[in-house]
Amino acid sequence: MVPPDAAPPIRRAEIVTVGTELLLGETVDTNGATLAAALAARGVDVYWSLRVGDNRARIREALEVGLARSDLVLTTGGLGPTDDDVTREAIAEVLGETPVVDPALEADLRAFFARTGRTMPERNVKQAWVTPSVTPLANPHGTAPGWLAHLERGGAAKVVAALPGPPGELGPMLHDRLLPRLSLPAARLWTRTFKTWGVGESHVADQLGALAEGDNPSVATYARADGVHVRVAAKADDADAAAALGTPVAARVEAALGAAVWGRDDDTLAGVVVDALAARGATLAVAERASAGALATALADADPDGVRFLGSMVGWRVTAEDAPTAHAAQPDGGHAVAAAHEVRDAFAADTAIAVGDVRPVDGEGGGVQVDVAVCDASGDHAESLRLPGRSGPRRRGRVVTGALDLLRRRLR
Repeated sequence: MVPPDAAPPIRRAEIVTVGTELLLGETVDTNGATLAAALAARGVDVYWSLRVGDNRARIREALEVGLARSDLVLTTGGLGPTDDDVTREAIAEVLGETPVVDPALEADLRAFFARTGRTMPERNVKQAWVTPSVTPLANPHGTAPGWLAHLERGGAAKVVAALPGPPGELGPMLHDRLLPRLSLPAARLWTRTFKTWGVGESHVADQLGALAEGDNPSVATYARADGVHVRVAAKADDADAAAALGTPVAARVEAALGAAVWGRDDDTLAGVVVDALAARGATLAVAERASAGALATALADADPDGVRFLGSMVGWRVTAEDAPTAHAAQPDGGHAVAAAHEVRDAFAADTAIAVGDVRPVDGEGGGVQVDVAVCDASGDHAESLRLPGRSGPRRRGRVVTGALDLLRRRLR
């Protein structure tokens, strides 16, 4: 076996997420995305990702296939104490070794249970297993230590690592215990994501033109719930070189997208709105029908202390005679303006936004529309959001995004 300190850098990895619940659609595989992002950020290429059920033979097959084509196979899940948690057994078979109980790990497990006032079931002893090739990875947040093993396949150094499935345990173990022990390449990945609203993915592609044809930096588009995202990615020998390679292309991408860009990277649209309110020293109140409280929830998440977002009314109703006469030709838009004034006064806010009810669109194309109105010291502004006819959370999400984008543009 190649000693870990002498092993060449890991350049290619694959991820195996374990759990029958993943294959039944009962649990969404967020762990795979977490692991892929962490490895990519450190210059490791992830070419394959696989979900496999709680079956020892199939997990072993996934490990063997992965070791034949990758430097690192990283698993998550299947490290629990029950009979269907068999990731350790599968790795032990791949290593050709027999698990035994590590007394120190067993003591740690019993101490973990004692701290919570419980007696450890004997079945949990399997979580203290190790084999001669395995280095255990401590888990301060749970009862499942991870495994790290170095081995050879075809004369090449390989690594197998197993992490627990619960995200609250996986994240700390990944960053604090596993990554510092791996031989990683010096190369780094630099990314910048631009988030847009109001333009379709094909229109975004037209705006980008030849910018989307490069390999490094690469420019890719993704349709998301909050609009079309455009990611610029550059890879180089170190972080500074990657940033130097990607930054000029990112600037050209941002210029090509123009006013459609509402945020970058980890920005949320509600967060952008709250930041814009803070920059103006302004406060906001909300009235909503079609969004059914979802707009208020998004704003409250972005402003948990309620400094800028003062409150909301859900399910408002305004009579026709209350609507401003300036909007008589658009009675529903007028109702939204009236509701915005009402909620602004009720909360003594600087700015208010009202989301109207869903109503059908007349004429060719069908669908529905929702009127949204903003009122502030400079006056009133109303727009209609046109949406497909489908209902439910997806439509509410689009209404919320459209309303927040209107607020963003108004505050800008």
